[in-house]
Amino acid sequence: MSGLFITFEGTEGSGKSTQAALLAERLRQQGERVRLLREPGGTPIGEEIRHTLKHSSSNQAMTAEAELLLMSAARAQLVREIIRPALAAGERVVCDRFFDSTTAYQGYGRQLDLQQVQALIDFAVGETRPALTLLLVLPLRESESRRQSRHSATTPPRDRLEEAGPEFFARVERGYQAIAAAEPQRVRTIDATQPIQTVQELVWGWVRPLLARPEHGQSAAATRR
Repeated sequence: MSGLFITFEGTEGSGKSTQAALLAERLRQQGERVRLLREPGGTPIGEEIRHTLKHSSSNQAMTAEAELLLMSAARAQLVREIIRPALAAGERVVCDRFFDSTTAYQGYGRQLDLQQVQALIDFAVGETRPALTLLLVLPLRESESRRQSRHSATTPPRDRLEEAGPEFFARVERGYQAIAAAEPQRVRTIDATQPIQTVQELVWGWVRPLLARPEHGQSAAATRR
């Protein structure tokens, strides 16, 4: 298996979507076959679930447990329909969020039982794990400022997850800190307050060594379960 699986994580406004797209383009310029994905979403089923989770006018009463199950359903579909076949074909898969978001947002943020959250993550992804996760770290105050600027500049669709209060996002931040501390070899933190170009180069500094060592993506391309 010669594929490589890279994920981006971070709180709202950290620039992960921008950096994921920049990395995908840089890899393409290097002659790599690249699949750029997002969570929840990435498949027709996943995109419908994404709308229900984030943008539907009927989701106000959604419980934390239902949110967790829907996130896991979208991920299970993405892993089996897209990620595993792409990795098996030797592609570079870049994903805007993956299971660390569930640990941070549903586990820490929604305060669901972390063991149950992990059990659902394991069921959804099996042995498909990122070789590298880039965590873009942004102070909560800056995160809120960026979100406000983004909303004032455009009229984005309503996002139910962004409607949570500051206490929720403080817990999410603590969740990401715990994830990074638990898996320092996989999760690499980057200061997202820096200019986009600086962050881009730091991202590339972590990715480039893996391109010559495709065995690092082998576990991520597992097809069992």
